[in-house]
Amino acid sequence: MRHFAQELEEVNQTLLQMGGMVESSIHCAIQALEERDERLARRIIEDEPRINRMEMEIDSQVTRLLALNQPVAKDLRFLTSVLKINGDLERMGDLAVHIARRTLSLMRQPEIKPLVDIPRMATLAEEMLRKSLDAFVKQDAELAESVLPADEEVDQLRDKVFAELIQVMQSDPAKIPAALDLMFVARHLERTADHSTNIAEDVIFLVRGEDVRHHAMH
Repeated sequence: MRHFAQELEEVNQTLLQMGGMVESSIHCAIQALEERDERLARRIIEDEPRINRMEMEIDSQVTRLLALNQPVAKDLRFLTSVLKINGDLERMGDLAVHIARRTLSLMRQPEIKPLVDIPRMATLAEEMLRKSLDAFVKQDAELAESVLPADEEVDQLRDKVFAELIQVMQSDPAKIPAALDLMFVARHLERTADHSTNIAEDVIFLVRGEDVRHHAMH
């Protein structure tokens, strides 16, 4: 049984390592956007296969543990939560790559306006991810719950960004390509926040055994 506990800890560590890589990718994607840094944007795209490999590794570790040990109660909840969190992290890695690609596209176009709300969205989304992973490490359902209200804030910022960019497109059709790229960046950040919300909800399920998805909490 000690061996099983050791293997659970290995899965835990691999997942946290992947979480760290995804956090870094999202942070660097926004930094590349703000600084118009082509090398940084390209590095995020090149790093993506590492995140994908880790996702597959975690997937096979968990599947093997489920098959060989037939865990119950908390251990079963832990492993099923890891599978779901793993999927959310991998998709966040993809979203960081999408932002990096939009950044490369934006570099070929004149700047529309100073970025204000998009960096604010990014800061919120990063904070949500950091808190949800922290809640997972500490198995702290209250910390996980504190992530949920921020999702609404990110959605409101996305609506504001969309409204401003639609005005830009209407007033100057030449700016349409750049405005569309920025709309996609805002959309990708909103999806990133959604995935962090999923992780927080998985932590609440792991700790308390209660499913808070689709509840009126957020």
